[in-house]
Amino acid sequence: MNTATQAAAGIPTVKLLIDGAFVDSRTSEWRDVVNPATQDVLARVPFATTAEVDAAVAAAKEAFKTWRKTPISTRARIFLKYQQLIREHMQELAAILTAEQGKTLPDAEGDVFRGLEVVEHAAGIGNLQLGELANNVANGVDTYTLLQPLGVCAGITPFNFPAMIPLWMFPMAIATGNTFVLKPSEQDPMVTMRLVELALEAGIPKGVLNVVHGGPDVVNAICDHPDIKAVSFVGSTKVGTHVYQRAALAGKRAQCMMGAKNHAVVLPDANKEQSLNAMVGAAFGAAGQRCMAASTLVLVGEARSWIPDLVEKARALKVNAGTEAGTDVGPVISCTARSRIEGMIASGVDEGARLVLDGRNPAIPGFEKGNFVGPTIFAGVKPGMRIYDEEIFGPVLVILEVDTLDDAIALVNANPNGNGTAVFTQSGWAARRFQEEIDVGQVGINLPIPVPVPYFSFTGSRASKLGDLGPYGKQVVAFYTQTKTVIARWFDEETAAHGVNTTISLK
Repeated sequence: MNTATQAAAGIPTVKLLIDGAFVDSRTSEWRDVVNPATQDVLARVPFATTAEVDAAVAAAKEAFKTWRKTPISTRARIFLKYQQLIREHMQELAAILTAEQGKTLPDAEGDVFRGLEVVEHAAGIGNLQLGELANNVANGVDTYTLLQPLGVCAGITPFNFPAMIPLWMFPMAIATGNTFVLKPSEQDPMVTMRLVELALEAGIPKGVLNVVHGGPDVVNAICDHPDIKAVSFVGSTKVGTHVYQRAALAGKRAQCMMGAKNHAVVLPDANKEQSLNAMVGAAFGAAGQRCMAASTLVLVGEARSWIPDLVEKARALKVNAGTEAGTDVGPVISCTARSRIEGMIASGVDEGARLVLDGRNPAIPGFEKGNFVGPTIFAGVKPGMRIYDEEIFGPVLVILEVDTLDDAIALVNANPNGNGTAVFTQSGWAARRFQEEIDVGQVGINLPIPVPVPYFSFTGSRASKLGDLGPYGKQVVAFYTQTKTVIARWFDEETAAHGVNTTISLK
């Protein structure tokens, strides 16, 4: 279907943003943006051509010449305006997000809000992008550092947080003086594009922010392009590993936040009601499509007797379209995702895990075509089963049982992933021991999804992350800037003539 046919059919087309203008792609390859609750086609998104990617990068490269010299206070004021625009359009953004991604309206607002927090942090760039000064390190010699922008940077974002994760990336990159090329998920790009429109309205100049859409070819073009200096990625381990290796081979900085298997350890002294409520929300919220979802529960000692109560709480969750009032669990993103999740559930049964709550094939009146999978719980899970070894990325909770805290720590540390973990206990000693000995980047104590606020860095580790700097907080300022060290001496006429000195000394 060409662009003219799409327009005649009343299906809008998603634009590219190149050099400040929203333009129609000249590509012959398009993909439907589909409402996962109804299968209605909301829009068509282009897979940009190589020439279009090159044009976006060229625009960003040209804009960098002036943007890098823009006063830091001017940059900060743009993001002050931007955060206000996001607040004013919160409900509109959430509605777009729910329509194309499926999560509930309250969760969609949360998606936007967590991204808004990063925009607010970007508005404080004047206090973040600070160098260091040492005065008179030798006779008349000062040493200081400058944190200077890199140039053109790029971001590749996933489907599960189409507002928050783009807002993790381009605001901090642009606030630090870089220009940016964004590639949103081709599955739900519409809310991202609305956020981009608001960014331009806030005052981001033409060429400073550009957007291209596409699949593997566009990802590879971003990794390979010689004028792109840094790449940020959030998504699957398979793609993230590819992006990191390919971008690094091309000489770029890269940070890749990838897959997870987040364990929540519940000790028998934990507050039962609080722990179970937290686990059900963290496992099944957003239909389990969160890289920080608490998808793996480790019950220690007598806490294993809580499984029936956990099942009843999960069974009470309402599965429906994200637009419907009272919905707890919306659809998963696509028919393909639903089939993959159902296949994983079948493998758990085949491998001997106990299916204590089966969420397959829920009846959703009025949304019979939706990609729904209800809350699903396996008990008796062991390492080596597919449902434990692989990230399911759906509303499926797997339960393992151990005897002691030591056993739980050993189990978590043996898993290759290190995105997040949590412990539920009323013992300060046990919590402190857990946080010290656990080999995972982000730790929650009586809190199941330990995602930090933007003042702190996102610190996933091991197989969940490639690159040593996280996507926001203090670390991302270092990622998007180059430290330049300046050593300066100024002479007056009396001290200028000291003769030739052939030593390395600064005296």
